[in-house]
Amino acid sequence: MKDQMPKIYSRKAILGFSIFMSTLFGGILLYQNLISVRKKKEAYIVLGISILLTIVSIIIVNIPENPKGYLAYVCGFAGGSLLSNYFVPKYFPDEEQYPKKEIWTPLIIAVIITAAFIALMVYAASVENG
Repeated sequence: MKDQMPKIYSRKAILGFSIFMSTLFGGILLYQNLISVRKKKEAYIVLGISILLTIVSIIIVNIPENPKGYLAYVCGFAGGSLLSNYFVPKYFPDEEQYPKKEIWTPLIIAVIITAAFIALMVYAASVENG
């Protein structure tokens, strides 16, 4: 039976990516899980919610006069908790029965995206100061 089930990302992977990258990353992993089990409507709902949560996180992090970086982790934890503790059990009540996907590909993609953003920020700062 387990051989016939599609591989999915674990709820720990969804939570981890949400905390350390953004709720959008965790939402994309859950979106891919739902697509692989042919729950397309639910996948788009989860993707929309994760985009909304990411926008709210960006607003919250940038509200204070001097933005606090730790708020990004707090928002990521809150969004990731919603995804992994509400949506995963809702759509995958037998989640532990599914074989798990490795996280290497999304991790490499996340590192590349992060490195690109850092490079752009460094470049923008050098142009601004140059």
